[in-house]
Amino acid sequence: MPNYSWPPMESRKQIGKRYRRVDGIEKATGRAKYNSDLNKPGMLFAAMLTSPYAHAKVRSIDTSQAEKMPGVTAVRVVAPAGTELQWVSQEIAFVSATSEEVARDAVRAIKVDYEVLPHVVREEDLSKVADRAKPAGEQVTGDPDKAFREAEVISEGMYGIPVLTHCCLEPHGQVVEWKGDQINYWPSTQNVTNIGPDLAKNLGVPATQVKVHMDHIGGGFGSKFPADRWGVECANLSKASGGRPVKLFLDRATELNIAGNRPSAFAKIRLAAKKDGTIIGWESSSWATGGMSGGGMPPIPYVFVNIPNRRMNHTAVMTNCGPLRAWRAPNHPQASFLTCSAIEDLAAKLGLDPMEVFAKNMQWVAEARRDSYLAQLKKAAEMSEWSKRWHRRGDSGPGPIKRGMGIGICTWGGLGHASNCRVTIHPDGSVIVELGSQDLGTGTRTVIAQVVAETLGLPLESIKVNLGDNSYPPSNPSGGSTTVGGVSSSSRIAAVNALEKLFEKVAPALGAQPDQLEAVDGKIQVKGNPSKNLLWGAACKKLGVQSISEMGTNDPRNPRGLNTQGVAGIQVADVSVDTETGVVTMNRMVAVQDCGLVINPRLAESQVYGACIMSICGALMEERIMDAKTGRVLNPDMEFYKLAGIGDIGEILVDLHITPENDKRGVIGLGEPPTVGGIAAIANAVANAIGVRVPTVPLTPNRVLAALQERRA
Repeated sequence: MPNYSWPPMESRKQIGKRYRRVDGIEKATGRAKYNSDLNKPGMLFAAMLTSPYAHAKVRSIDTSQAEKMPGVTAVRVVAPAGTELQWVSQEIAFVSATSEEVARDAVRAIKVDYEVLPHVVREEDLSKVADRAKPAGEQVTGDPDKAFREAEVISEGMYGIPVLTHCCLEPHGQVVEWKGDQINYWPSTQNVTNIGPDLAKNLGVPATQVKVHMDHIGGGFGSKFPADRWGVECANLSKASGGRPVKLFLDRATELNIAGNRPSAFAKIRLAAKKDGTIIGWESSSWATGGMSGGGMPPIPYVFVNIPNRRMNHTAVMTNCGPLRAWRAPNHPQASFLTCSAIEDLAAKLGLDPMEVFAKNMQWVAEARRDSYLAQLKKAAEMSEWSKRWHRRGDSGPGPIKRGMGIGICTWGGLGHASNCRVTIHPDGSVIVELGSQDLGTGTRTVIAQVVAETLGLPLESIKVNLGDNSYPPSNPSGGSTTVGGVSSSSRIAAVNALEKLFEKVAPALGAQPDQLEAVDGKIQVKGNPSKNLLWGAACKKLGVQSISEMGTNDPRNPRGLNTQGVAGIQVADVSVDTETGVVTMNRMVAVQDCGLVINPRLAESQVYGACIMSICGALMEERIMDAKTGRVLNPDMEFYKLAGIGDIGEILVDLHITPENDKRGVIGLGEPPTVGGIAAIANAVANAIGVRVPTVPLTPNRVLAALQERRA
């Protein structure tokens, strides 16, 4: 039976090395091509007509003028008369033409008569949403009434985190070419294997007819799984235009309106506690929206799931806004912000160090992660110089610049997804790895190459990894931080299987049995007798003209110990606040995060850096702003939908909490957990700096100044 286990930490040659991305130079020089860069011969361009209203009914639609325009090849209506439109930019019709300008002119020539209907687009004030509020049933655990009667201190507060939109630098879209029975599909997707069948189902054709290819993606974060209506209609436009390729990528305004968002979360929270900071009761009334589907209750109390006495009520608010989509750690940043803010406010009311209050309440955390959190709190305190820099809330000395520290917490699953991999060893010694997976920019190609190189005893540059095509063995979508566990495990298994076959071919030449051989440093040698060896190239020549091609599969139900799930993480923010201008400046973010076996620490740290930057955006500047009167998004662009620049992020320090105990757990996904705690940490740091809670993020200057004014009043 082959041994698929990971090599011991001390004997690894490739796994654990800090390699740069194998496609890094290609991307840095601009040679990497994204599907939005694709320009096929004879290509047509598509444009969409979308709703100008948040809520309306289509009375009639006339496309005759558009159809007659020179250069227009096809017009398709997807919202005919009688259709009720539920948000601004909902799709109504699609046009293909010989140029983008003609397509847009044709869209403007389509005449639509609308019946405008009442809308609701803002959810902060529940008293103003009328019948759009849908309460869920109350959840009660223990005896919260008794806990609050017996509490030595009660802390309460109101907290809010708004809707954020997906703002992928490469917008959603694709190029589609319908050639006879075959559909060639070049999407921007997190789902190379399964997006083809999704498109085929919507077109009513066999899945085998759809050929998918994508080398690189310009951002996904959870929003790019399905073919979407724009993918389906792009294919239909191609078919109606004689099979010519059609290109349609959303413009920035449409992207920010309808390509997915992260739901909001608002809550009134009360905590019952002892004087030493032990929480004995939790009571919350929360509400959220992600569009017409409402918004589910975040998993609160977050991480501290075993607080003995709890009462929770939640209301989903249906708004006439673009729909929600998965967004890097769905619902976790919201839950962490709500929970950690409430705990920080409790600590401030008690005059206690929040680091001690978080540590004391680790008794309410799932036992499997409890020791990890305690160790991480200690490490985060050390890295952030907590004992030196933390002070009681508002006690930050004279002058207008106030400095503060805050804590955030995270958890996640990260079990490897279903994945199939093929490893081929050719007689010339070359090694090809093929998976129908995708590299979201996280270094997936590099990680796979390291795993296979480690297994075959070869240098990294000897391995060629092919991803991004649905002709390769199927691998699941990249979501839920499941990719690295899935593809590393399937790659390991496939490489071991291929190596076993090579041993069978080489064993006679070395006068040994196959199970007596090992691959080390570019050689196949006899265990315990390394002088009996063949160089890799010479060993592969023993194959004659036949290549070895072996499969490997990761089954999440039986990952063979190669990957597991469940992580802990602590983040500490260090900020300065100008109390005269309200401007918050990041000094430092410390992230202590475990993720099992780390294949490439450089790439893992890069994931944490990116996650922290996302948290800084969400804490300080990023939000979708809706106009209640018109129902429109007021900032559907990259001028006023703010994202952090290099000067906004301060210093980011990362500790991956690499220990033998964590390593033995196998690979665990890292993409999502470090995005979770940062917003909470920054909000708590600002409260610590200025002496008052800014109840709603992002912590813009006007909100900071308003909180200071209320404190002074």
